[in-house]
Amino acid sequence: MNSTEQQVLALTDKLGSVRAADLLEHDIGREYLSRMYHKGLLQRIARGRYALPDAEISSHHALALFANQVPGGVITLLSALAFHQIGTQNPHEVWAAVKARGYDPDLDYPKVRYHYYSGAAYEKGIETHRIDGVEVKIYSPAKTVVDCFRMRNKVGLDVALEALKEGWRDRRFTVDELMLLAKECRIATVIQPHFEMLVA
Repeated sequence: MNSTEQQVLALTDKLGSVRAADLLEHDIGREYLSRMYHKGLLQRIARGRYALPDAEISSHHALALFANQVPGGVITLLSALAFHQIGTQNPHEVWAAVKARGYDPDLDYPKVRYHYYSGAAYEKGIETHRIDGVEVKIYSPAKTVVDCFRMRNKVGLDVALEALKEGWRDRRFTVDELMLLAKECRIATVIQPHFEMLVA
């Protein structure tokens, strides 16, 4: 193994996975990806994207890839529900929040559905989770439920109600946590009647 291949392996270990653009940023030719793949030094995990052969690629790897490429993005709505294992949603794209009029690049992979948040809607309820070696910002279970009601025209009221019911049943948040976030995001009057029916 030559020094350039060792450099590629170190970069892959640091980023979790690499593509040609990552190599070019370090003045390494893109041909090293296919060369190292055929030598068994890398595994292909998606079109044009490679990881170490022994890397444990989780079911949430797309979230890690997104976070690597869009530092200001936060995983939200259906993708956050799936990550927190609330409800039955399993989206085929990453649902992400960016600041209104913010940075929303068109990525080759993963496919992303952007939503524009501002103020408390963007800033409140952010948790950081480590996925495949990458720090990923994801809204908390309570904030995700709040967002589902805020964006019920996008996800459907049935999804919001399912998230509220399952999140509460599985004790993923407290009533104080939920209602504080609902008030800060100006959606408390919508959520409160549904929550009262749930706990009645």
